[in-house]
Amino acid sequence: MTRTYAALLFAAGKGTRMAPLTDTRPKPLITVAGRTLLDHALDLTNVPCIGKRVVNAHYKGAMIHDHLRGRGVAISDEVALLETGGGLRHALPLLGDGPVVTLNTDAVWCGPNPVQTLCAGWTPAMEALLLLVPTSRMRGHSGPGDFARAADGRLTRGQDYVYTGLQLTRTNRVHGVRVPAFSLNVIWDQMIAHGGLYGLVWDGLICDVGRPESIPQAEAMLKEHDV
Repeated sequence: MTRTYAALLFAAGKGTRMAPLTDTRPKPLITVAGRTLLDHALDLTNVPCIGKRVVNAHYKGAMIHDHLRGRGVAISDEVALLETGGGLRHALPLLGDGPVVTLNTDAVWCGPNPVQTLCAGWTPAMEALLLLVPTSRMRGHSGPGDFARAADGRLTRGQDYVYTGLQLTRTNRVHGVRVPAFSLNVIWDQMIAHGGLYGLVWDGLICDVGRPESIPQAEAMLKEHDV
């Protein structure tokens, strides 16, 4: 029997790097290849290992509500921006205690379903499992990677692999952070110190859609994949 996990899709940020497109809409509602970034991300969660889906919202949140109305997706509204770690903690009443899948909504993917791949790689010994790609398989990204990966899958800070924006994580550590808004990096550093942060290398392609010029790059990647 397949275990199911709740999923949180991050859609609350202001998307300032995507201006001027985000002057009139939140970044997750920008379209790539005729579909919104949010719908591209939601498509990835249509797999047996995902149960409840939650989207967080803040900037132009009413537009997120309108877009998702009637689709069976819960919304975690943020009065103030809480960043990724604070946003996860705020959404826990809707998600449950976890482990929980979290997914950024500013990328498009080509290859085997990354959410299904991630869920299949989880083991009880892990505190979190991050999906990674080498820099050569990450488009729309400049600079080095985020993590180094040992032979047993444990992660440390390094430059070999880029974090794709998708993870499966336990949630107990978020309760110990004393500020309302904080990055998941705070939690990951604690996990690294205790040997509990793991990484799984994915063999697909991903394009970070963080700036307007990334949109044609993402659409070209999708078109190449469909040929």
